[in-house]
Amino acid sequence: MYPDLNLPVANLKLAKEQDEIYVYDIIRKKNILLTPEEWVRQHFVHYLIHSCKFPKTLFKVETGLTYNTLNKRSDIKVYNRQGSVFMLVECKAFSIPISGYTLKQISAYNKTIEAEWIVVTNGFDHFAFQREGEGDAMQFVKRMELPIWC
Repeated sequence: MYPDLNLPVANLKLAKEQDEIYVYDIIRKKNILLTPEEWVRQHFVHYLIHSCKFPKTLFKVETGLTYNTLNKRSDIKVYNRQGSVFMLVECKAFSIPISGYTLKQISAYNKTIEAEWIVVTNGFDHFAFQREGEGDAMQFVKRMELPIWC
């Protein structure tokens, strides 16, 4: 089916409906069509919840945002207890390398969201950036080696 990722094993609930495979999203509380990007997104959500101990109640997955009058969707937002976005995660399919374009995309989204942390992942490679004071500047923290960071 899909490859093992550079993430802890996630106990995903899969279901087959009319020749399509779906995965149960524990945040959205419904079955979602399983795509390579969704495979990565679900594993990263499970990693953040089960390994890093972020509460499920602080997550939003695949929610809308507006950037330069364009309607976009963010993959994963993790909020802090004050209601601000603490972490913005951009997930790519495991077959798509992380590139400058990916970093540009999430940085553009973060101009609206203003998360303290941004993370990009394709399930194999994970990169974390932290906000530098006020404004748009983000400091590259490290290429994440898992399990780490939590």
